[in-house]
Amino acid sequence: MRFLADESCDFAVVRALRVADYDVLSVSESCPGADDEVVIGLALQEGRVLLTEDKDFGRLVFANRRAGVGVVPLRFPAKARKQVAKAVVDLATRYGERLLGKFSVVQPGRVRISRGPGG
Repeated sequence: MRFLADESCDFAVVRALRVADYDVLSVSESCPGADDEVVIGLALQEGRVLLTEDKDFGRLVFANRRAGVGVVPLRFPAKARKQVAKAVVDLATRYGERLLGKFSVVQPGRVRISRGPGG
């Protein structure tokens, strides 16, 4: 399973996924300041699931009908921030490749997986 962590994604998530042997490309390391469309294109081109805390990505993916892009918005309030990295590793372990092309919202104690824009 391959992930692309947007700049808004807590870097603790990147570290935790890497420790768990997942392939994670971080926008903040590879192309800081990249436009959202570039980030979506990179995720699609490389077959990576996009991890983000930016609400714009869901709208961008669905509005442009970017089938094949898996998007995982992370919605963790300040009081639950310590749980976000473990929650994402658990998500990757449990669902893996099934996240590709899906829109999967992760919140404390909850995961909601919906069809992506093409399905």
